[in-house]
Amino acid sequence: MKSYSTEIIAAEDNKDGDKEVRPENGSYLKPNIFTLTIPKVDGGAILSVRASWMQKSVFKNGEFSIGVPFSFPEYVTPFAKKLPKKEKILLNVNSGSGTEIVCKYTSHPLKEVRRESGKLSFAYETEVLIWTHNDFNFSYAVSSSHIFGGLLLQSPSVHDADQREMFSVYLFPGSRQSMKVFRREVVFVIDISGSMEGKPIQATKNAMCTTLNKLEPKDSFNIIAFNGESYVFSSLLEAATENTIEKACQWINSNFLAGGSTNISQALDKAIEMVSNSSGAIPLIFLVTDGTVEDERHICEVIKSRQTFGGTISPRIHTFGIGLYCNHHFLRMLAILGRGGNDAAYEVDSIETRLQSFFSRGLSTVLANISLEAVDNEVEQQTYPSRLRDLSCEELWTISGRYVGNLPEFVRVEGVLGDFSKFVVDLKTRTAKDVPLDKVFAKQQIDILTAQAWFSTSKQLEEKVSQISIQTGVASEYTRMSILETQRVYQSAEPPAGRKVGSKKANAEKEETKTQRRVMLPSLGIGFGSLTATMENIPPGTEEPRLPEAAEMMIKAASNCCERLYGHCCCMCCVQCCSRMNNQCAVALTQLCMALSCFGCFECCAAICCPAEQ
Repeated sequence: MKSYSTEIIAAEDNKDGDKEVRPENGSYLKPNIFTLTIPKVDGGAILSVRASWMQKSVFKNGEFSIGVPFSFPEYVTPFAKKLPKKEKILLNVNSGSGTEIVCKYTSHPLKEVRRESGKLSFAYETEVLIWTHNDFNFSYAVSSSHIFGGLLLQSPSVHDADQREMFSVYLFPGSRQSMKVFRREVVFVIDISGSMEGKPIQATKNAMCTTLNKLEPKDSFNIIAFNGESYVFSSLLEAATENTIEKACQWINSNFLAGGSTNISQALDKAIEMVSNSSGAIPLIFLVTDGTVEDERHICEVIKSRQTFGGTISPRIHTFGIGLYCNHHFLRMLAILGRGGNDAAYEVDSIETRLQSFFSRGLSTVLANISLEAVDNEVEQQTYPSRLRDLSCEELWTISGRYVGNLPEFVRVEGVLGDFSKFVVDLKTRTAKDVPLDKVFAKQQIDILTAQAWFSTSKQLEEKVSQISIQTGVASEYTRMSILETQRVYQSAEPPAGRKVGSKKANAEKEETKTQRRVMLPSLGIGFGSLTATMENIPPGTEEPRLPEAAEMMIKAASNCCERLYGHCCCMCCVQCCSRMNNQCAVALTQLCMALSCFGCFECCAAICCPAEQ
């Protein structure tokens, strides 16, 4: 019997094993599609697959929503006969707030099985002949007209490398109608280097114009486009009137012309100067880039030295990275130092949507200069991030951390509201019994610590990231995922002396031998950008495929064959046809497919493989 499981190990544990790494064993085909190759499976064998992952729920318009892939293509159904299949969903919702949860939408007929304060449980189970074609979607709301939150405490497990107590603080923004958004002074710093040519620059133009039209007349703004030089829309911040916004959109269409190199520092310095003397408004800087530059650590040092604390609101720096050639860890570190947000679009087609959402979150600040009340001096605490960002009405605010000592029953959170009045709320501490805080916040802590490790070039922080990654199963830049193949062989044991060989008891005794083999997968990290690709102005989205070209071609063909040859081909008939081939025929057909694909005749090949049913 063979079993396969994935395991995360420290990168340095496999220094001599890189020759085993093959993209076809398992890697990201796209940022949202991970492929994992299961070795040869004998006919008639029972194949069981268990996958687990963690994903962040989406918070929008006061509702939390989550979507889970739950649709299965027809060709996964055995060809021999229609076998009954069981679909089963168990859903447990724990808001962590202790307040009532209101179910807003569900894609499947869930049955409520348990309801408690702040918790809901649902179940769905049915037998079907055909797999569902609908993904699972669920949304709920925790209604409140004002800002409220809580503080969760939890003790580490005995296997945790860090034995300090864990805590998490969260804030709900309340309903948007009841919250006053700050007056805003905004500078958009946009990369127009040569690599932004095509879809990236057009998507950025569209997102910019859409966002400008959402500003209010009381707001003011400016735009800086940069490549090797900087180009400014106006010498001063302009009021966001209808006439000015129209001129700005015209300027964007005329001046957002991709070309030249990348110089972030010069443009960012100009933006900071424009909003450094803001009064009665929150100063915001949005940096959008797809490239890596040499002076990234120097830029972070400058921003770190300029940040102020106390009553004034320092410029908030929000960063957005496009593609895999920019250094996303630099952009995250810059956002942490600037007490802003960070987001990314790894695929070109997602730039416009994600960029609009990114701008919208940054512009909807309702609470700034957030701080936790100082607790007893005997309590040592560490928060992630160390510089607390602002609360947006479009996002749940969370931080996590570790502490040593005893926290009080209530912890005070202070901040500044949109009308610059003082905000204070006392958060009650509660023990989180069924929320694994270490795993829930593992991705956040890994991202923050990786950015800090890059900035400080600290090996100690790298080792800490590696420990968290291995312990929680969340991939990082300093760990590798591997496939662990375990083979169990049962052999008849030698009968004890004096026992007859033919006895049933002796024959029933089996001896288990177990062998293991590790297959390394390519790194699942996003890397630290590419200075070479930036200097050569290579557009995002042109990264070398992580799977062999043949594999990508076959996957694309499989996903599009029904569209190209409807009435002649379908995935199911391809499976039926191929299932009847012997090995020699399959090899010959594969060679024929690849030969024809070189001449762009894959459709013809597909038609040969899958003739129309009579």
